[in-house]
Amino acid sequence: MAQARVLLLLSGRPEPAGFARSVCGLLGLGPGPGPWRVYCGLERGRLLLSDNSFSGATAQLPLQRSPFCPFSALEQQPPGAAGPKLPLDRGVDLGVAIILQSRDQTVLLTRRAATMHTAPNLWVPPGGHVELDEELLHGGLRELWEETGLQLPQGQYSWDLLGLWESAYPPMLSQGHPRCHHIVLYVLVISQETQQQLQERIKPNQEEVSAYAWLKPDVLEAVAASEDGSEMTEPLPPYLPPFVQAVELQGDVTQSLDLPTSTLLRNSLNTEENEERVSMGTKYALSLWLQHLKRSSESHTHPSPKPESE
Repeated sequence: MAQARVLLLLSGRPEPAGFARSVCGLLGLGPGPGPWRVYCGLERGRLLLSDNSFSGATAQLPLQRSPFCPFSALEQQPPGAAGPKLPLDRGVDLGVAIILQSRDQTVLLTRRAATMHTAPNLWVPPGGHVELDEELLHGGLRELWEETGLQLPQGQYSWDLLGLWESAYPPMLSQGHPRCHHIVLYVLVISQETQQQLQERIKPNQEEVSAYAWLKPDVLEAVAASEDGSEMTEPLPPYLPPFVQAVELQGDVTQSLDLPTSTLLRNSLNTEENEERVSMGTKYALSLWLQHLKRSSESHTHPSPKPESE
């Protein structure tokens, strides 16, 4: 596993995470989906994870996987059971995704092009692979620029780490044996520009993006709450609009799209592999963003008392 991107601190020494095993399982975090708090070492082009604090740890973040993670499901099969022959000489890839928040608290999601080899038609934040020797934030901002044409001026944004997601594609064994295995780092980037100001500069790459939308917290809260572990389709909450405004790309032309809100609330158990929906990892990231938004709102509503002057 040359140039391993995801390493685990096991028995006191870093070891590459193997493609065929769940990272959460290797860390001994438990049989469920999580989330668990893990310690992270963020290096250029690499991520070091441990369930215990270690010298050089730069953050402690929540890590979660799908309730039907295929790697976890394979590990729970009885000994000797016939299963897919997954590569043993391949590591886990490292990805980064940007939750871009405008000054007026909307978030940008993009729909992956139907021609993409992995996860076509999924609604996700801009993101992708981290290059070798690339800082994780810089990798996310590069992907944001490559996919949407947006470059954020220096000094015009702030950022924070939200959490980690163990991603598999296809996301469940019923859709086929896993072909991709990532740890995705979600980074919140808060722009000082409004949605309208950002919208004026957006120029999506049509090879990767087929539509995009700026979504408000009430819609995103419903999206984050739509359970992927449920086989039931919940009715659309009455407080939500039946449609949200999106922009669809048709060749060199962009056009307004009335996107059914119900499309964003679909769960993976009720859809075909390539059907349009919001990815599971995105729902998790949005839940972390909403928690961050609530904390920020509370800190502004109840500021810390100033020390009395002597």
